[in-house]
Amino acid sequence: MVRFLLPFQSDNKGRESEEILQSNDSFSNSSLASQSSLQSVPSLSAPCCSDIFEQQPAAAASHQCLVTLKGHSSYVFSLTLAGKYLYSADSNGEIRVWDRIKYSSAIHDSCDGYTVAEGCGAVKFMLVLGEKLFTAHQDNKIRVWKVDSSFPTQKYKINATLPTMNDRCSKIFSAGNYVKVRKNKKCTWVHHVDAVSALSLSKDGSLLYSVSWDRTLKLWRTSDFRCLESVQNAHDDAINAVVSSVDGHIYTGSADKKIKVWRKNEGDQKHSLVSTLEKHKSAVNALALSTDGSVLYSGACDRSIIVWDKDGGAAHMAVTGALRGHTKAILCLTVVADMLCSGSADRTVRVWRRGAGKSYCCLAVLEGHKSPIKCLTAASDDNISNDNSGKSYLVYSGSLDFDVKTWQIWVPSF
Repeated sequence: MVRFLLPFQSDNKGRESEEILQSNDSFSNSSLASQSSLQSVPSLSAPCCSDIFEQQPAAAASHQCLVTLKGHSSYVFSLTLAGKYLYSADSNGEIRVWDRIKYSSAIHDSCDGYTVAEGCGAVKFMLVLGEKLFTAHQDNKIRVWKVDSSFPTQKYKINATLPTMNDRCSKIFSAGNYVKVRKNKKCTWVHHVDAVSALSLSKDGSLLYSVSWDRTLKLWRTSDFRCLESVQNAHDDAINAVVSSVDGHIYTGSADKKIKVWRKNEGDQKHSLVSTLEKHKSAVNALALSTDGSVLYSGACDRSIIVWDKDGGAAHMAVTGALRGHTKAILCLTVVADMLCSGSADRTVRVWRRGAGKSYCCLAVLEGHKSPIKCLTAASDDNISNDNSGKSYLVYSGSLDFDVKTWQIWVPSF
């Protein structure tokens, strides 16, 4: 039996592939995950690493699953890191925090972490700014939780719910503040009216960007949580992803198969559309940027990860090629150092690294989850001494099998 998680707006036909599930945790043939691979873009997945490993076996990358973190009773939808702590959240609205140092060995397998919040509906996305934890929810809200740095594993209190009461009241009396959200229904522009799917922060942390299945992009001031701007009908269908670059550009990925680039130029009051990137043939589920913002990665239901490089022209980003290897939809992406990690409905995580020229190699395929990979995060492994011979990284994966896995990746220098 297929389980449908229905959106608020019935007119959005395209959704991320995760939202159509079978009870046995596999995807139906009619779901978005079954869409064919994108053949119009040249492949960047070259056997460069294999060649090096054959010539220098000692230079091969290695990986292992350190621990499986158990305790969630529903789909793990979101992960984020804050110092020594890992946060995980699920479709029941439960948020757990894990001590990354304590739970870094198989001795603690089956540990359940600490429940710090629950009961506010499915959490679609999380991020941490100082002592604030921002969570995006299926119920159209963004919640801000107060994190006590002295006792981060204690129950959290809600600091604010966005839009705030002050924001709502300040807009309610002017007809110009109302927008049409459905047939015969209006509300003020500060409201999201469908699931909030993703969040991102500006470089200095002063702005929070949110996107929703209601097709809007909103900007919030993190100091007082005021909604500063709403880009209505930013896409033609549900927006599934948003990332912000160090140079001020904002990228949004949608079920309408498009990626849009936004920017507010000096002197402008609102963001304007810079470019529309069109290459995917199915819903865009995930976006990630390289550390310097020069490379954009997009993952979609066509089983491909498109690599976009800045070209300096009017198009802003140009297609370099595609990374192939996953057999089902790409559901999540994350960047750590010079590597890209991708999670898929095929239940695997792949770790990619740029090689000679613009080619990429797959350093590792992480297998062990029993259901699609919905979220990823990664960081350097500070517990391992890194030297000129290579570096160690920790990759965290959250799945629809209710588990979070910690993977250690050793990457040689070559």
